[in-house]
Amino acid sequence: MWLSLPGVASDALRRALRDGGGELNLRPLPATAEELLVALDAPPRLAAHLRAVHDVAVQLVDWFEASHMTVDRATAELGAALHDVGKARHPAELYGPGSAHEADGYRLLLDRGFPDELARLVRDHAHWAAESTMESLVVSLADKVWKDKRVEDLEQIVVERVAAATGRSRWEVYAEIDDHLTAIGRHAVQRLAFQNSY
Repeated sequence: MWLSLPGVASDALRRALRDGGGELNLRPLPATAEELLVALDAPPRLAAHLRAVHDVAVQLVDWFEASHMTVDRATAELGAALHDVGKARHPAELYGPGSAHEADGYRLLLDRGFPDELARLVRDHAHWAAESTMESLVVSLADKVWKDKRVEDLEQIVVERVAAATGRSRWEVYAEIDDHLTAIGRHAVQRLAFQNSY
């Protein structure tokens, strides 16, 4: 269990954590993620970004489960909800490139008693390989497709893993996941607008 820290959310952070995003009807973050963001006095833009990516991760886990693929839902969803938590220490990376938040997010979670498995999702969300866990692949995929960015090598790894685990053809899995990612991508403009409103 992570070490609780006292904190009071600013009005803007509270709005970012509660705003449903209009038609997006974004799901709230897991309570553990919200509590950590408040304790860190996280930038509202970070909370908005994490909400958008977390919501997409939930949709991806739903698809994987419907495809009879085993994914640890709680780990994948919390990983997506915290994947950029290190940007609380590197706010410039909310507006431009940078990767310092990855290692710092990893250390931040470990320092607060989160399990290494979850902290690694935060550290490694920008990197993936055939041996990545399904939870890691969900976080990486959600962090791309929330803004309708398609990454062929990442998607190919996911297709291979699902096909191998379910015995379905790669082409069938590809066609299904492509349709699902395309549908998620249709709301990218609204997700970006939600993030940018903070």
